[in-house]
Amino acid sequence: EAGTGGAGDMPRNAGPTSGGMAEVVRRDILNAIPAAQAPGGRGGEGHTGGERAAHVTATARAVELAGIAAEAAAEKLATDIIAYDVSEQLVITDVFLLCSASNDRQVRAIVEEIEERLRKAGFRPVRREGEREGRWILLDYLDIVIHVQHAEERTYYALERLWKDCPRLPLPEPVGVGGPGGTSAGDRPGGTGPR
Repeated sequence: EAGTGGAGDMPRNAGPTSGGMAEVVRRDILNAIPAAQAPGGRGGEGHTGGERAAHVTATARAVELAGIAAEAAAEKLATDIIAYDVSEQLVITDVFLLCSASNDRQVRAIVEEIEERLRKAGFRPVRREGEREGRWILLDYLDIVIHVQHAEERTYYALERLWKDCPRLPLPEPVGVGGPGGTSAGDRPGGTGPR
């Protein structure tokens, strides 16, 4: 559990700033998963992709940031854009926003657009990781943690699987919600089409 010697006890802006970021994030996430979310835990059966109706407990600020970031990602043709309310599962953040890109250059372009839009709204990340590799970049805004992943990393690490029982946040149109049966930027007119 977070708060018992796991990743949640580290200062929010602590940690490595380059190299091995994907492994560090994966370890931090796995350390923060409550027993109910771990394999063999309770619940979630019959629910995929966070479909269950649940009360959103994320702060209004976190929901606002997720909307701005999702729109920015969609502008740069990110795919599979999903936002999860993890506020009842983690003490370190309220929302995880996940999105994918087909190549390293697009990952960086999405990150730059998200940072620019959030900067214009008055927000700056307290931590940014993975920029050197460009395959999985994490932006930590305290209330929201944004994961922009190369499609291969997205498939391999499958963060959706870890948070499938958390409520999904509705995202502004035309972003929609990515994932199975959802829409993504690539499904919009002028996008890259379904993957």
